[in-house]
Amino acid sequence: MPESSESIEKKLSVKRIIIPIILGLGVAFYLLIGSLNESKFIKVKNGKGSYSLKTEVLKSKKKFTEADFEFVGVGKGDFNFESAQDNLHRIKWSFSMGLWLFIALLAMAVRDFFYMLRLRVLTDKAFNWRQSFRVVMLWEFASSLSPSVVGGSSIAMFIINREGINMGKSTSIVMITAIMDELFYITMVPLAFLIVGNQYLFPLHLEKELFGMTLGARELFWLGYTFIVILVAVLSLAIFFKPRLFKYILLKMFSWRLLRKWRVKSLDTGNEIIEASKEFKNKPFSFWFKSVGATYLSWMARFLTVNFLILAFASNADQLLIFGRQLIMWVILLISPTPGGAGVAEFAFNGFLGDLIPFGLAGILALLWRLFSYYPYLFIGAIILPGWIQKTKNNDTYIFN
Repeated sequence: MPESSESIEKKLSVKRIIIPIILGLGVAFYLLIGSLNESKFIKVKNGKGSYSLKTEVLKSKKKFTEADFEFVGVGKGDFNFESAQDNLHRIKWSFSMGLWLFIALLAMAVRDFFYMLRLRVLTDKAFNWRQSFRVVMLWEFASSLSPSVVGGSSIAMFIINREGINMGKSTSIVMITAIMDELFYITMVPLAFLIVGNQYLFPLHLEKELFGMTLGARELFWLGYTFIVILVAVLSLAIFFKPRLFKYILLKMFSWRLLRKWRVKSLDTGNEIIEASKEFKNKPFSFWFKSVGATYLSWMARFLTVNFLILAFASNADQLLIFGRQLIMWVILLISPTPGGAGVAEFAFNGFLGDLIPFGLAGILALLWRLFSYYPYLFIGAIILPGWIQKTKNNDTYIFN
């Protein structure tokens, strides 16, 4: 159903930031405390440890887990028993650590810069840099307050429209950004499989066997990846090939009795999408090169933020595998029912990347990651929103979900 400006403004209410903050920080601190209380046997150089692995237990089993390992105390072994707190005490704050943390923060700024650049390109510079910054921050704010499975696209249309772009073009801009965002994902995943390898991208501890079927991250990923491919195909059809078909479907939807009173507005929107489609289809190669290039650079910066954070604490971590695991993890975040993936994101970080980073650091790095990539948008959006609503309140707008 169409939503009024008042309805959209309620969804952007500053009060709504309380829920994701409580969820996200609650899970982050739960994981942090849990990781600090962990202890395990760590393999060391031959003869430098106090324990050895008792292998007799494993010889009688075809399949075994870490719980099956038994260790015995010896004078010169291959393992030491360490706690996460012992590992943390060995971390030394250094210039290198501070530099990588700064680069991680800079990567988020680079990500936003290219989002702004893309918006200016797609609007033919109808938005200046200040407007682009405002729209990007409010768009991220809306996404942070919306369940990931729902997304903030409808609110993004409202924001762009309220900045002076007609509804048809606003809709087309949001749809095209969605196509380009998913195109990055669709093309990067095969590269990850090619470079990293299928056997390493899916953490084994997330795989579960049920009634003879293996269920877990792998199956969920392929389901999500297939959905994304279909979504991009449908959106591309609506914008670049069959805008009139899209208009026809829209009119059919708003012919239903409950929606009939908005049928005239749906007709206007359908016509505007056709006009916008004509405009975008005739854009020169440079237009698409800039917008697609900005999309790829912004997403690369987004994922590399995690790599830089981990480099601050573990210079020898497998960075290609970390990047590839993030691509798989992103599908899990995409279907999160919580606002901005709050809570789910922290668990996913620990599940997908916990075995690739130093023992005991998963909780700390999950919290840092969200402090860098999520919470700033909540607070910046909350600061910008009241003045923006007041400034644009005379812009009469409507939007269709």
